[in-house]
Amino acid sequence: MNRRQFLSTTAAVSAIPTAQAAPAGKPVLMKLGCQSAPTTETHVKYLARYGVRNICGYPQVADGRLYATVDELKSMLDLAHNNGVSVDCIALPFLTSSHIDREKHPAIMLAQSPERDRDIESVQNAIRNCAAVGVPSIKYNMSILGVLRTGRTPGRGDASYSRWRLADAKPAAPLTRAGQVNADQFWERITYFLDRVIPVANEYKIRMACHLQDPGVPPEGYQGVDRVLGTVAGLKRFIAIRESPYHGLNFCQGTVSEMLQDPGKEIFEVIRYFGTRQKIFNVHFRNIRGHRDDFIEVYPDEGDIDFVKAIQVYKEVGYPYLLMPDHVPQAPGDPSGLQSFAYCYGYIRALLQSIG
Repeated sequence: MNRRQFLSTTAAVSAIPTAQAAPAGKPVLMKLGCQSAPTTETHVKYLARYGVRNICGYPQVADGRLYATVDELKSMLDLAHNNGVSVDCIALPFLTSSHIDREKHPAIMLAQSPERDRDIESVQNAIRNCAAVGVPSIKYNMSILGVLRTGRTPGRGDASYSRWRLADAKPAAPLTRAGQVNADQFWERITYFLDRVIPVANEYKIRMACHLQDPGVPPEGYQGVDRVLGTVAGLKRFIAIRESPYHGLNFCQGTVSEMLQDPGKEIFEVIRYFGTRQKIFNVHFRNIRGHRDDFIEVYPDEGDIDFVKAIQVYKEVGYPYLLMPDHVPQAPGDPSGLQSFAYCYGYIRALLQSIG
């Protein structure tokens, strides 16, 4: 072990008593979770093997439908239950983080009527069906550009890490098929969606968790698009559009860190802002090294964010839902990332135990 590794290890160990010494008055409500697909017998058994008992599920949807039926949801729930796993959230078959030029159902994000009304009706149906079977939350994206990255960089061992460096970015085309989408246009599309979806979520008491735009881009935009959910100010505006206990965030801590100039210092107050307002419905517990416009995605124990302190803050604000790995490093012998995910499960489980 070299000096840097030794200091890193001793620092991590010395931090554990601090976590254990956190105020005892608040219970630990959050749960180790995962959002990785697919929700099949093999994958659910894998999750259960590593102590993941609460997940975001992906129901099998037939006939190209954009929402799962009650029977399809029940089938997924039965599969999970038979393996000791609870489905606490589902993902929609669309409104994912895909790039708009590859998206099969782009009408909501392109403001195409009447197609977007038809697609919004599918979201409303998903809400009703989740309520019928007892799934309390749905996660979704409002993205045009998808997840932007500029390549990979070597990590520890034979792992490689995903990278975004704005200075190196070379988009495939100046514009997407969305054309120019300024901030006002993007907010109109978001508001149109929320005005029609959140009242139904209120009626059926289903939490709608929107993922942030990953990563943020400069105010002038990227490929003609101003990513309004790529700043903390934008997220604050988003949650205020429709005040509701069922309108909030799929809070990707990695993506929020990517929005900040000094994430190692700034992230904790962002967690407090949204956590004290009970607007965090899911957490992607991911670490980065770097800052806005220039970062790499790393293992949870080697980034700029102190995860011991971060989990203390989630406990402090009473966050009660899933704490999940998100993007993980890749390695030649682990093409699906299952080893990296298992490492993250163990790391998160240990942090939860240390504060519990």
